[in-house]
Amino acid sequence: GELLLCEASTVYKYMQEDGSNRGTYGKLVCTNFKISFLDDDSASDDNEPQFKNKIVGENDITLQCVDQIYGVYDEKKKLLTGQLRKYPEKLIIYCKDLRVFNFCLRYTKEEEVKRIVSGIVHHSQTPKLLKRLFLFSYASAAPNNTDGRNQTVMFETLEDWRDELERTKGNVKYKAVTTNEGYRVSEKLPLYFAVPICISEESILKYEGRGIPIWCWSCHNGAALLKMSTFPKEQDDSTSQMQKAFLDGIYKTISKPPYELLKMDDLSSSLPSLQDIQTAYTRFKQLFLIDNSTDFWATDVKWFSLLESTNWLEIIRRVLKKAIEVAECLEIQHTNVLLIEESATDLCCVISSLVQVMMDSYSRTKSGFQSLIQKEWVIGGHGFLDRCNHLHKSEKEEAPVFLLLLNCVWQLVQQYPPAFEFTETYLTVLSDSLYVPIFSTFFFNSQHQRDTNKSGESLKTQSGPFRFLTVWDWSVQFDPKALAFLNNPLYAEKPKPDKSQRKTARFKHQRQLSLPLTQAKPSTKRGFFREETDHLIKNILGKRIGKFINSSDEAPNSLREFYDSWHSKPVDYHGLLLPRIDGPEIKVWAQRYLRWIPEAQLHGGGTIATAAKILDLMEEVQSLQVKMDEEHSQAVSGDVHSVPMLRNSARLSSLFPFALLQRQSVKPALPTSTWKDLEDEDDLVKRDDEFVDLSGDML
Repeated sequence: GELLLCEASTVYKYMQEDGSNRGTYGKLVCTNFKISFLDDDSASDDNEPQFKNKIVGENDITLQCVDQIYGVYDEKKKLLTGQLRKYPEKLIIYCKDLRVFNFCLRYTKEEEVKRIVSGIVHHSQTPKLLKRLFLFSYASAAPNNTDGRNQTVMFETLEDWRDELERTKGNVKYKAVTTNEGYRVSEKLPLYFAVPICISEESILKYEGRGIPIWCWSCHNGAALLKMSTFPKEQDDSTSQMQKAFLDGIYKTISKPPYELLKMDDLSSSLPSLQDIQTAYTRFKQLFLIDNSTDFWATDVKWFSLLESTNWLEIIRRVLKKAIEVAECLEIQHTNVLLIEESATDLCCVISSLVQVMMDSYSRTKSGFQSLIQKEWVIGGHGFLDRCNHLHKSEKEEAPVFLLLLNCVWQLVQQYPPAFEFTETYLTVLSDSLYVPIFSTFFFNSQHQRDTNKSGESLKTQSGPFRFLTVWDWSVQFDPKALAFLNNPLYAEKPKPDKSQRKTARFKHQRQLSLPLTQAKPSTKRGFFREETDHLIKNILGKRIGKFINSSDEAPNSLREFYDSWHSKPVDYHGLLLPRIDGPEIKVWAQRYLRWIPEAQLHGGGTIATAAKILDLMEEVQSLQVKMDEEHSQAVSGDVHSVPMLRNSARLSSLFPFALLQRQSVKPALPTSTWKDLEDEDDLVKRDDEFVDLSGDML
């Protein structure tokens, strides 16, 4: 279904990594699916990435992945939108997956420059109709031979909801309902969902499902997590009185036995607004959209202050803190928690998903996590189309809500690796898949919108509904060798691991990725652990945990005790997980945000060095197992996990698997004033990064 729209020859693509003008010539093309640079020099096998996406190559940008386009006129950058009067000599494309492309158009024919620049700007930046998305071109032309379920529960049938109620033992007090069949209650609600047994069909129908507690999940002790969409604020008195009476009736009904006590949490007042989240992320991503070495080293000096001023890590902390509060209510107080939000499809999705990842080990398996995303986000009615602004209709609706969840889950994955069946690479490619319009998963606002747009003429002779692909069929994007990077070889499967198992060693990135421990200015005294210890403890306990507790309605002590008590015990990787949220524990998701920046790489280091060592050991253990089996003349077990062998890991860097080892970037001689506050100025400017061999103290 892909159609060529415009192209330009003799385009020069600059290498991103240094200030020299080295690069390669090729053809720049724009189709109804992507912008692509076709290199004149065919890539040698040596540079073939081990982790290759079959749909989007390293020089491909899907139209939905384009963030902003700049033109360079006489060395000045200008944002390109709408109709252009003058055409640039250089084109810079910033992508939503944080890649930056620099194209020089000086050697291209003027006619071709006009066509390609206006074509790219038009097709990637102007408002679109839904049916013009490539999703529909692909679905009408591509054969659909894949059964993309992969054990992922899609929550499209009543049976799926009943099974989930049974799995969590929520079926005693909650029921799956068919009231919304034919979308007669609301187009925003899914076809099927679960509510408390005592809620009548009339109640659900009365206000289009608003004011109705919808079941998310049940805890082992019977306490449940619920969500509810509120009534619009601007109402006349009589209407709001009726709605208040209706809500009071609902609350009374679900606060009586057999139901637990009910705690309500209005997320719009206890968490940042969507606008705050969007503003913070917009600032944050600018730190990583770097198109030359000079910019990198200039920002490196002010790294902490720039990072803190974005407020993105603080928002992640607040969201994790809220999830801990909810977990404490469910686990310790045996209280039902009702999350309230205007539409119940944004922050409700984030908190309910996080709580389930923290409390239910099934949600930490790959199929369990995918089923959770289906239930809470895809079927739950999160407006992916609006929040990702796929159609470029309105920037007011845009907010990286789903990315916020993935950032929070990543904090848990890096704090407790053995608890998760999937890796950070899985989370990274999941975030990339938000912008690949051949899967329907992240391209609709609701189940109703997807169902009503399913009907259409196929390009083949027979007509019928489109068969959209789901993103959960990873074989569409990756071959088996690459898929192995999505699975965690150190996942602690049941039976539970030995209690004496030590926590995995953690390594520091050269460019620290979390904020300093306190926001106070460091003392001039040298003895950090002497005079400053009392001050530090007061700071941590007073500022951090004080702030962390006081936002709760509960007595501060109960939440503090819950948090401290859990962290004082050994971790059960199949039980409750609580994230560490103090000071520098909240980190930047390095793999996602730094993977295209060669200056930030660790040569032969980073998480990949650890992975390489572990995979080598696993291969050794497997080969010994085979030898032992042969010795005992037993059949060799067929259940040996295939893992990609990372031979010659010294050639790799922390950019792997998204990029191979890049050439060393030479630090530019910045103006002395930039470095004047730093010690050992000359050493810092001149020193080359040393190769660090972590293999000795890896495990």
